[in-house]
Amino acid sequence: MSQFDVCVIGAGPGGYVAAIRSAQLGLKTVIIEREYMGGVCLNVGCIPSKAMISASHFFHRVGHDAAEMGINVGEPKLDMKQLQKWKQSVCDKMAGGVAQLLKGNSVEVIDGEATFKSKDELVVKSKKGDVSVRAKNFIIATGSRPIEIPGFKFDEKDILSSTGGLALSELPSKVVVIGGGYIGLEIAGFLSKLGTHITVLEAGAELLSGVADKEAVQVVARKLKKQGVNVITQAKAKSWKKSGKGLEVTAEVGGKDQTFECDKVLVTVGRKPNSDQLNLKGVGIQMDERGFIKVNPQMKTNLPGIFAIGDIAGQPMLAHKASHEGVLVAEIISGKNRVFDAKTIPAVIFTDPEIASAGLTEEQCKAKGFNDLKIGKFPFAANGRAVSVMETDGFVKIIADAKTDIVLGVHIVGPEASNLISEAVLAIEMGARAEDIALTIHPHPTLGETMMEAAEATLGHAIHIIQRPLREGAKSAPART
Repeated sequence: MSQFDVCVIGAGPGGYVAAIRSAQLGLKTVIIEREYMGGVCLNVGCIPSKAMISASHFFHRVGHDAAEMGINVGEPKLDMKQLQKWKQSVCDKMAGGVAQLLKGNSVEVIDGEATFKSKDELVVKSKKGDVSVRAKNFIIATGSRPIEIPGFKFDEKDILSSTGGLALSELPSKVVVIGGGYIGLEIAGFLSKLGTHITVLEAGAELLSGVADKEAVQVVARKLKKQGVNVITQAKAKSWKKSGKGLEVTAEVGGKDQTFECDKVLVTVGRKPNSDQLNLKGVGIQMDERGFIKVNPQMKTNLPGIFAIGDIAGQPMLAHKASHEGVLVAEIISGKNRVFDAKTIPAVIFTDPEIASAGLTEEQCKAKGFNDLKIGKFPFAANGRAVSVMETDGFVKIIADAKTDIVLGVHIVGPEASNLISEAVLAIEMGARAEDIALTIHPHPTLGETMMEAAEATLGHAIHIIQRPLREGAKSAPART
């Protein structure tokens, strides 16, 4: 039996970060992983999906935009097996890097599946036999998995989860995507660009409901339609069957059943925490009605010495939140007085164009009592860098409190939104005003200038769009390009 200061269960972006930081702080640390070093994110989630999205964007632009620039390369051809090989090399490189970091920080690694024997001890089933591990502190970071819906059990052949959707060795001709959330739209987007006909069945009234600015979602919806993606809202998938050489999905649309032919069905209706494992209930760890482990602002569970981070500890289920919590818990265990006190957690959706958000939406502002707002928007169509790279869809929107000018929310839909949002996160964390962003000199020509110009628009004096004078008491100045 081994004794440690810290035992981390799960080597995803929360777990491995927690283990590394714990070791840096002088704590004897072990990490247990049953499947993927780097977790879902590095192996079958964030990283492979972004690799596929990048490849599809490149493929699409070669076939559609290159000639307009005077670059004639002919019709591009797709080698799906080579694409998958390249994608896997990216994942392997990242996972290998995690293994090296753990080794370099003297973190002991145990490959196997852990189960709590008591609140002080784990039993790990490994290829070498059972291993008992005792620790003063345990950090549960076992993540989440895709949700199945009735009648659509995953087999990763006909009915795919996100994992299967990222591992296709042959490009399907037609795919029905059940669920119009961010995972479904990201995979639908890259498959569509590679040449697959996509039908999205969304049970709700709109795509990306509740997860992004409504105006930003409209930009993405228009782009999907332009790409030929068939989006059907208020459509409830009921069943599927094999039909000829393909599949047939039945969905209730507007009170009537409709059928949709396809080669594959991709189910992306969300993820659920892996809290039915580890014998959590057996040792008395409390969970809520959705299966998330209950934690306080220090990520402590109801049992002393046991912490939970990442997806299993509640929404939002984002890798960067998990990593932040991993550092937080390691420092708390080492004796630092810290709590989770982030003002905002940025969210990014890698659709085309990308959506990125920090802070509050207009609806959330009003729900919190901010009824007097200043809202400024600056379109990428008026940005020189965006025009030069032929990526002009979308805008930057800044929402500020009209009484104080403090920035409450920033929403970006457009090229490199995922990279641009960090400035907004810092601004909100620091309590910046719109004027602080507007007066910050941004380099030219860059996409980042749109943040400065959106702040100027919020104040009513944008330079590169025409605004009518801001009336006293008005929430924002109308603009046109």
